[in-house]
Amino acid sequence: MDKIRVVLADDHQEVIASVRRTLGEEFEIVEAVENGSEAVAAVLALDPDVLVTDISMPILDGLQAARRIQRTNGRTKIIFLSIHEDRDFLAAALSAGAAGYVIKPRLSTDLVRAIQEALQGNIFVSESMRI
Repeated sequence: MDKIRVVLADDHQEVIASVRRTLGEEFEIVEAVENGSEAVAAVLALDPDVLVTDISMPILDGLQAARRIQRTNGRTKIIFLSIHEDRDFLAAALSAGAAGYVIKPRLSTDLVRAIQEALQGNIFVSESMRI
């Protein structure tokens, strides 16, 4: 079975490293980028199964990137990995086409499940953010 192909977008290398460790061997990280503009370019060029992206990034934030990706590539599932534990950010992420919203403190417990749920057509939200 083919591995799930993932693009990572976060402007902090320690977060990228944590995501790589969390996703382990089950996933193929095809690109890791540091801003939303690079995320859009990577998704368009590589057509991954999933984009795991931060919201707050330079040049183009994750929400803007998600909207652009949704307009041109509706296949790639978008999972937000954010420090923002705020329902307004959650609502904005869902409005931008998110299939998941994981808060960074829950990275190790929620990210793999969020990806799996998204690929099954569901939306995953970290428990503390559920309404």
